[in-house]
Amino acid sequence: MVTQQDLSNEPRTPTPTIQLSLRFSSTRRGARLARQLAVQQLTEWTGLPHDSDCAHTVAAVTAELASNAVRHGSLPGRDFRLALLLLPYALRIEVTDTRPERRPEPASTASQSLDAPSGRGLLLLEAYTERWGWECRDAYTKTVWGEVAAPSPPEAQAATNSAKNPL
Repeated sequence: MVTQQDLSNEPRTPTPTIQLSLRFSSTRRGARLARQLAVQQLTEWTGLPHDSDCAHTVAAVTAELASNAVRHGSLPGRDFRLALLLLPYALRIEVTDTRPERRPEPASTASQSLDAPSGRGLLLLEAYTERWGWECRDAYTKTVWGEVAAPSPPEAQAATNSAKNPL
């Protein structure tokens, strides 16, 4: 049984130019390491500095997806998987967990109370990603993904040069 929900109406993702996939423990430490790895890979693949807007966005999106996998998608003794795919137009961040029955709700139906201790993570995904969605590729896992716009190579080179030579 394969279920998919893409919350934008764009076609499926093209073949990535570069990809990386690793498993992390379903702990806060695992979520933190996934966030750090995502930023490190972005900077290596694009040449952007660690303090660029794109790197901050990748950190926020990865942190949200990984913490949701730890908090809502884990079973005892089961890891989550982080996959990074560098596409021609974006960095796709995928987090796969072991709770396919716990599917994300569209942000419009999520709790939007400012006093609530949680429930705003999907709003963050909508704000920071070009598109996001989820899919169940098998009966045992669910993948939630988001695509962060990556600058084109000339823009990435300009950002790197300005970071090295700040006037």
